[in-house]
Amino acid sequence: MKFRAGLLAAAILLAEMHASHAAIRIAGDRGGLIDTYVDRYERLRTSGETVIIDGLCASSCTIVLGAVAADKICVTSKAALGFHAAWDFGRKGRTITDPDATNYLYSMYPGPVQRWIAARGGLRPQLILLRGKALRALYKPCAQHSATRPRR
Repeated sequence: MKFRAGLLAAAILLAEMHASHAAIRIAGDRGGLIDTYVDRYERLRTSGETVIIDGLCASSCTIVLGAVAADKICVTSKAALGFHAAWDFGRKGRTITDPDATNYLYSMYPGPVQRWIAARGGLRPQLILLRGKALRALYKPCAQHSATRPRR
């Protein structure tokens, strides 16, 4: 009986260790509704998983930068972060900038990212990309991760 209990405890410990070392890969994410991403990344933050940015992460996808600890985020050479002002549909289907949502979005970013955005004129309707050397100055490069899975 003690052997079974010990075996069960070891299995649980190994499962928890594996979960904390798992990684979520983000690539080709153009964003969406802010609240959806806030909820998604809150769950991701509490999971302890590493985030690998391995392609485009734009718009609401970039909320990951404020939701997940910087030491849990890494970037590959293909990583690119796209920032722009938040918008909504106005009359006749036209897109209009939403200043309150834009301020909310901006407030979620860590200080170094806010400074990078501010140095480029702030969040505006046009997309600005953070990639390459400038991105690697803010986030660590990714080591090889064998246990990656696509984001849910």
